[in-house]
Amino acid sequence: MPSSVPGFSELLGKCQRSAAHLEMRDSYAPTDRFEAWQRGERTNCADKGSWWHPYDQLISGTVARGVTIRRARIVSEPTTEYIRWEHYVTHVNVTAGEHVRWIPRRLATGIAPPENDFWLFDGTLLRVHHFSGDGAVAEDKITDDPPVAELCRSALENV
Repeated sequence: MPSSVPGFSELLGKCQRSAAHLEMRDSYAPTDRFEAWQRGERTNCADKGSWWHPYDQLISGTVARGVTIRRARIVSEPTTEYIRWEHYVTHVNVTAGEHVRWIPRRLATGIAPPENDFWLFDGTLLRVHHFSGDGAVAEDKITDDPPVAELCRSALENV
């Protein structure tokens, strides 16, 4: 069955003011880049062509047209190997123009986050990510329900 959820590029393309991403998992399904890092391969920061990907260009282009992009991560301590890798590659997010924040889970008790990772576009439209137990994306859902969007906006502001 085809998905009725618009693609990320389409959602970001329609975004006018802000896009924000909240990540709360300690691991996600492994990627080729993560597995290369596990083998000891490291990024040559001077060779942008080796680590700049279409996603990074999409983010950079969106920021260039005036959209603020933020990413917040709530992480357990000690961090997992996956989170250590995410921290290692965060320079790519920042180079693309994202504002990235991290908070240890133990300091997030007063934050009322939803149970799922999400992207919030222009403060009103949510793309909610549902993951399987092994960290693979099971499905994405779209909602513009005002109370849900407000809960997610508030969680992002408090990270």
